[in-house]
Amino acid sequence: MTIESFNKFLDEFLNSWRNSSITDLSPLISKDYQAREISNGKIEDFGYEESIQGWEQGFNFVIEHQAKWELSEIQVSPLREKEVLAILSATIILQDKRLTTSNLFFNTFKENDNGEWKLIRSYIEAGVPNENINNMSFINRIAQN
Repeated sequence: MTIESFNKFLDEFLNSWRNSSITDLSPLISKDYQAREISNGKIEDFGYEESIQGWEQGFNFVIEHQAKWELSEIQVSPLREKEVLAILSATIILQDKRLTTSNLFFNTFKENDNGEWKLIRSYIEAGVPNENINNMSFINRIAQN
């Protein structure tokens, strides 16, 4: 695994998202993709097909309302061999106003045997107040016996 190849892939993934291009984004998601989203306290588990439908709905909303995506990389960390966790936030700018909440994505990406990166898993917290995301920090703690 090279950091350079992952960074190039992540740029492609985020650009596809910013451009609301389902054509460009869908090949970057594994057919075995699994996700869990928490929205208004409700848990929903879904796979590839439901994910593509969700992306299409979001992209259509942005395009129809001439809005823009605001995406932020909060943290990117290796998980295991050929796997990387990217913590991302996403909100929409509508009529030059940023929505007051964002979705927080804990996305796991994996490099396959062909050297291609794919999104394989996500945990999503929907509707997080932007102020909480802006103040987010990660602290490494040492376990004590």
